[in-house]
Amino acid sequence: MPNRSRILSGNEAIARGAYEAGVRLAAGYPGTPSTEILESLAQYESEVYCEWAPNEKVALEVVVGASLVGARSMATMKHVGLNVAADPLMTLSYMGTEAGLVVVVADDPGMHSSQNEQDSRNYARFAKIPLFEPSDSQEAKDFMIAAFELSERFNTPVILRSTTRISHGKSVVRLEKRKASQGKIEFLKNPQKYVAVPSYARKMRERMEKRLAQLRLYVNKCSQNRIIARGKEVGVVASGVTFQYAMEEFKEASILKLGLSYPFPDDLIREFAHNYQELIVIEELDNFLEEHIRSLGIKTKGRDFFPGIGELNPDKVAQGHDRIENGSVLLVEKKADKKAILLPARPPVFCAGCPSRGLFYALSQIDCVVSGDIGCYSLGVFPPYERLDTILCMGAGITVAQGMDKAGFRDKPLIGIVGDSTFFHAGMTGLLEISYNKGISTIVIVDNRATAMTGLQDHPGTGRTLMKKRTYTAYPEDFARACGIKNIRVIDPFDFGQTLRVLKEEVRKKAASVIISRRACILIEKPKKGPWTIDPDRCTQCGRCLKVGCPAIYQENTNEKVILVDKVLCTGCGFCAQVCSQGAIVPKG
Repeated sequence: MPNRSRILSGNEAIARGAYEAGVRLAAGYPGTPSTEILESLAQYESEVYCEWAPNEKVALEVVVGASLVGARSMATMKHVGLNVAADPLMTLSYMGTEAGLVVVVADDPGMHSSQNEQDSRNYARFAKIPLFEPSDSQEAKDFMIAAFELSERFNTPVILRSTTRISHGKSVVRLEKRKASQGKIEFLKNPQKYVAVPSYARKMRERMEKRLAQLRLYVNKCSQNRIIARGKEVGVVASGVTFQYAMEEFKEASILKLGLSYPFPDDLIREFAHNYQELIVIEELDNFLEEHIRSLGIKTKGRDFFPGIGELNPDKVAQGHDRIENGSVLLVEKKADKKAILLPARPPVFCAGCPSRGLFYALSQIDCVVSGDIGCYSLGVFPPYERLDTILCMGAGITVAQGMDKAGFRDKPLIGIVGDSTFFHAGMTGLLEISYNKGISTIVIVDNRATAMTGLQDHPGTGRTLMKKRTYTAYPEDFARACGIKNIRVIDPFDFGQTLRVLKEEVRKKAASVIISRRACILIEKPKKGPWTIDPDRCTQCGRCLKVGCPAIYQENTNEKVILVDKVLCTGCGFCAQVCSQGAIVPKG
């Protein structure tokens, strides 16, 4: 296989790099744009053990255990997942590692599939650990190998930061052989290194600072940080995908490419800046590099010309270049050209046949306050349902409702919603909070038998592991009972009468309730019935079925505005037929 090449996405290349580096164990939690890393690595199941952990904190802790017994290991997550894993990460930096350990985090500038956009580079500085930033798929693979080597050389965890554009973009990657196994699995007792009680942790802190000082010397000479000499007047500092934009737009400028961007290579930065009349920093999200370069007493241009909100792209970098040449700073984003050809709007909707549609249609019939969570059901905030009032983070669908309750809100019933995968990730402690502190909210667990939002990955409730092995199936109602919840109901959201009745019954109770809305995602299990149609003789054109919000039901744009069912989109779930008071929606003959 040496010197064989393939076109790989950044995520596939990261997985390939981990494989070639000799990784033995990898754990993570699915989340766009990082999901495909672990799925790609799982194809090497005979040589690498991979697992979906219940959440990112658990994943990192599992990975730490593997490293301490001599196995190269990797944790994968998206940016908000690093928040969850931050607790073990901070102390791991004190402890250090044995076998190489890399934390791969994929940021989402522009919030293509996230509730916020944050710059994970700050975590590297916060935890005082090295940070790699690849600029294409080849570097994604190569930097993974370098990250494991650096981890072992300096006895430190390492972060590799990807972004949406790197994770999902594709380029040619050279494939090499897998590195031979690092040796036997063993644990050498060393409490002063591995047990972070205060008396030992104080010494760990001193070792960490010495390690950081050594790393600061290393980053000035490493191959990942390099100067590309082109012009003699302007120098541009860039990392990650912005390097590609800089190379394309600033053709006459020299480039300082930072692939190992933290610790900051101060000597290299000073050397580079000294040779140019003008220094420009291009980076996505925070002014992480620019702020530090300014602290060195070096004048530079950056955030005043390139936006820190949203994803950068070649057009935005070109606009920034124009502003620099014209001497005009960035005040507001340039409005889109009205003459530009725009694609038709595609409003976010539940899939045709999605079981959440039945639940949210029923919720739209109740005057209540609904605290939501992260998942497909987040779409319930949009018309025609408009039945989500808050979304904070994973698990908060439960706990925000509890906070409203305990603050004395009594104007309307309180309903908290959480998905099955999200419940196992971060909802169980919230449910225990409600039971222990005597809350009275109604909690709906949307159980569609998969981590549906990120691509139908397995979780503890599916009975399958990432490696497709059969295992114990966890049921949310069992955990609800264990938490002390007495009122527990299981409903089929496609049964409109049952769903509405149970919701109304439970919100009236002055005690906590848990409703399990159980129906598999339509992409996993399709109804046995075929498509439905509308009987024109019965249909009164009342429009009630349109309020279900199914993309298969539409009103033909004619003078008569006839309502029709698209037989291609219709999955045959039949929920619309239950809503029609005239019995006009019938199975297609």
